[in-house]
This record gives sequence, C-alpha cells and structure tokens, in this order.
Amino acid sequence: MKTPAFFRRSELTATLWTFRHEFFMVVVFSMVANVLMLTPTLYMLQVYDRVMASQSELTLVAVSLLTLALFGVMAFAEWMRSRVLVHAGVRLDERLGTQVFNASFEAQLSQSGTSPARPFGDLLQVRQFLTGQGIFAFLDAPWSPIYMVVLYLMHPWLGFLGLVFAVIQASLAWFGHRHTLAPSEAAIAANAEASNFLQSKLRNAEVIESMGMLDSLRRRWAQRHTASLDQGSKAHALTHRVVAWSKFIRYTQSSLALGAGALLVIDGQISPGAMIASNVLMTRALAPIDQIVSGWQGFTAARAAFGRLEKLLMGFPARDATLSRVPPTGQIILRDVAATAPGRANPILKNIDLSVPAGTVLVVLGASGSGKSTLARVLMGVWPDVSGQVLLDGVPMNGWDRVELGPHVGYLPQDIELFEGSLAENIARFGKIDSEQVIEAARCAGLHDMILRFPKGYDTPIGEAGGLLSGGQRQRIGLARAVYGSPSLIVLDEPNANLDEVGEAALVKTVQSMKSQGKTVILITHRPGILAVADRVLLLTDGRIHIEGPRDAVLAALQAAVQRSSPAARPSAGGATPATTFAASSPATPLAA
Repeated sequence: MKTPAFFRRSELTATLWTFRHEFFMVVVFSMVANVLMLTPTLYMLQVYDRVMASQSELTLVAVSLLTLALFGVMAFAEWMRSRVLVHAGVRLDERLGTQVFNASFEAQLSQSGTSPARPFGDLLQVRQFLTGQGIFAFLDAPWSPIYMVVLYLMHPWLGFLGLVFAVIQASLAWFGHRHTLAPSEAAIAANAEASNFLQSKLRNAEVIESMGMLDSLRRRWAQRHTASLDQGSKAHALTHRVVAWSKFIRYTQSSLALGAGALLVIDGQISPGAMIASNVLMTRALAPIDQIVSGWQGFTAARAAFGRLEKLLMGFPARDATLSRVPPTGQIILRDVAATAPGRANPILKNIDLSVPAGTVLVVLGASGSGKSTLARVLMGVWPDVSGQVLLDGVPMNGWDRVELGPHVGYLPQDIELFEGSLAENIARFGKIDSEQVIEAARCAGLHDMILRFPKGYDTPIGEAGGLLSGGQRQRIGLARAVYGSPSLIVLDEPNANLDEVGEAALVKTVQSMKSQGKTVILITHRPGILAVADRVLLLTDGRIHIEGPRDAVLAALQAAVQRSSPAARPSAGGATPATTFAASSPATPLAA
C-alpha cells in the first residue's frame, strides 16, 4: 500500500506507518474488549430482573457461566492488545535506534546544542506512551458515545446525565491541555539545563577540586536547580488541581447517577436492576475521559518528545547506504571556503583557496586564533558552518560515505579524546583488530617499546578517556590511531604540543614514513622544528592565507619580510634558519599577528 502524504513528511511518521497492521489489530482487540465491557451491565439486569424474580438457580448458573466466558474473551482481548503494542514498541526501538543514534551524533557534531542522551530519552518516552495505559484511554474513548446510547435506551434522563458529565470531563481535559502544556515543557527544559550543567562540570572534577572552584560552581548549579524546581512545582500544582477536579466530578457523577436511578425506580420508570446497571455503565462510559485527564501530562510529554525526534530525524536524515567510491588518493582542494561559528560576527576562515596534491606534506603555521584548528576540522568535513567547496579527490566531503571513508583518513585533533578500552582497541579505532597494523602504527608513533612495558601490553585498559595515561602518551596513542591502516589523508593538529624530544623525533619519523608511502599529510603546528619534512608551507593570518607555496620559497619570503619589518630580528652570526627567524618574530609583526 502506498504511504499517505502525511506519513511521508518525516522518517519518524513513515516508520510509524509501517506499524499500521499492528495498530489495526490493537483497534480490533479494543473493539472486542469495549463491546464486552457491557457484560457486567447485562449481567446485573438479568440477575436483578429475571433471576431474582423467577428464583431459578439454573438460570443464574447459565447466566453466570456465559458471563464468565465473556469475561475470559474480554481479558484475552485486553491481553492481546497489550502484547501487540509491547512487541510493536520493541520493534519501533529496533527500527529507529540506529537512526536516532546516528542523528544524535551528527547533531552533536554540528554543535546544535542538543544533549546527546536526550533523543534516546525522547524515543523511550514515545515508546512507553505507545505501550502504556495512556494509549488505551485514547483507544477506549470513541466507545463512550456507544455507552451513552445504551444509557439513553435504558432511560433518556440517564443518557442526558451521562452526556452532561462527559462534556464536563472533556472540558476539563481541554483546560488541562491548554494550561499545563507550557508549564510542563518549561519544567522539562529547566531540569535538562540543570542536569547538563552538572554533568559538564563533573567531567572536570580535578580542575574544580584543585583550584577551589566547587563552591562557586555549586551556587551556579543551585540557581539552575532552584529554577527547575520552581518550574516543576508550578506544572505539578496545576496538573494536580486538574486531577483533583476530575476526581470530584467522578465521585459526584457516581452519586448523582445512583440518585437519579433511585428516583426513576421510585417513579416506576426503571427497575432496580437497571438502576444498578446504569450506574456501572455511566462510570464505564466516563472512565476513558477520566484516564485522559489523569494521563494528560504523559501525553503532552510524549507529544513533545515526538516533535523533537521528528525534527532531529528530519534535520539529520539517514545517509545513503548504497553510496560507494574507490579509495581516495588524498588530493585536497578548497575553493572559496569560509567557516563561521554561532555568536561570531566575522567568519573564522575567509575565502580560503588551496590545492594540496596527493602525496604532499603541508605544514600550516600561524598564531593562536588564526584559524588553524578550524581549518583542520574543515578539511576533515566535521565543521558545521562551512560555505564554499571542500573536495577530496574532486568529490565534496559530504558526498563520501563516512563509514567507508573512515579507514582512508586519519585525524589527530588538538584535544585528544581516547575511549574506555584497551590500547589496541583505541589504536585500531574500535574496529576489528589487525595485530600487525596495530603494532606498525604503534612503531610509527614510537609507542611499541613503551606499550610492551605495560603489565598487559597492548591489552592494557586505559580507563575512561585515557585517564590513566600522561598527556604525551595520549597524544602518541592518538597519533598511532591516526596513522593506523596507512590512510591516504592524515590531518594532524598540534601533534607535538605535548611531546618531548623523543616523541617529536618519532613524529618526524612518522611523517617521513607517510611521505615515502605517498600519503597526504597536513600538519598544523606552532613549532617550526617539523618544517624539515614539509613539501609546502602555509601561513594563516586572521583566517586568511598570508602565504602558501614550496617550503624553501615560503621560508625565504618570511625571512625577508621579518628582516624588512624589524632589523633587530635579522639572523645572528650564529646562523639562524628561516624557520627559527619565523618562530622568534614579534607578535606585533604582520607575519605573526
């Protein structure tokens, strides 16, 4: 069957449409269960009006057995609809789990501000609503008019009384929706803000403790926590008022229905059995509306979660799984690239045009804040706000399947992030471990001998985020991870920031090895000692390319510019190299500004 246009508007609604057969079965079982809900009413009528009048035990036994059988069918129908919904909820989670994981990852990568765990909480909220009592109230509500018709057939005044209370309860449900939705959403947002603030600070517990920042941060957290409590109190107070009024109306309805039935019995318009049966039937007719009022907060929370999930999946759709390309050679081309960030009036990178042939070692120099790390992220295709073209082998970065491309690129960010697991798992990028390639990558990074000194060698666990390692060790493991599998393109952002002389020598050796294999290496650094292995040099100044070209030509131009701008900066008799001249240039000069 063709999917209706409404259900094609997003991945989430399209997925829900695939469960239409299960929902249809639930509707059928709900119909059976609700029809059989009339059984107690009919049983009371028969007992009071027939059995009591005829004093026939056989009739009582027959009616009771038939009622028991109908109760069994009703229980089976209710059990089956619950079972179908539970299985549908599990399948929904299985169907959407991977997509929600990928979309939440991409949302985090795009710096959208979404908490990584929130989409899974939203998926759980939707699934629990679809498999809980809340959905049953909505499935049972359409049967309330049928019960009203039966009440009317018993006596018009009973039907009118039931209709009045149904309108009152429906009005209360509308009032609850209108007045509790905004406070509930505000309370959820305030609680999420306080929770995210706390989690982000706990990740830096050592810094907080060492510099006595705990008290100040606790006060800031307390302000957010108090605000979330206030919002939650307002939302719960209003919800409880609505529920209290609902209970008052329900109890009033029960008593008035019994009183109205008694008055009709006194007038001889209905039998005592009809009086009791009408009271039970009216309670049953209004029960779904009462359940909707009581569970309205859960419905609004599930609807908000559904909206957030739909927006997430629409903003970050599933990537084309059939996309396949030949492995890249490592050629990089940037055409009129600009990179921006939220809250910044001026772009970080401005009109970058760059061509890096495959097999080239490019060293990127520049002062702090000149855009070097942003350039590295742009080259890897992980910076969210980019205009222009970033091409790898002539194909835009977003045109590659990242899972397929991953083994052919290596990236060492400025802030090293390792993951809980063994040394071998981190070097092998948590894929299938190839022992030979792991050892080769470790040798390239100068890690092999050091790893063998660990108690469990390559199987040594490194703890959460590599907390058991020093900064230099983490950086070298990150370098080994970047070169694992000899990728075609390697981008290293400040790879020697935490390295000693031995580590920097290992880095130089690694770059030379990659160069000899024809790999493209883009190395971003403040320290010019690595320039010896460069083919080309690029100097960034305030987000623009100040100069770029072959190493010797660029360094000669830099040295000449430094000499013209500051005679005191000329090389001494000891013979400073162009690289050291650049490193020693004043921050006030145009070259390092």
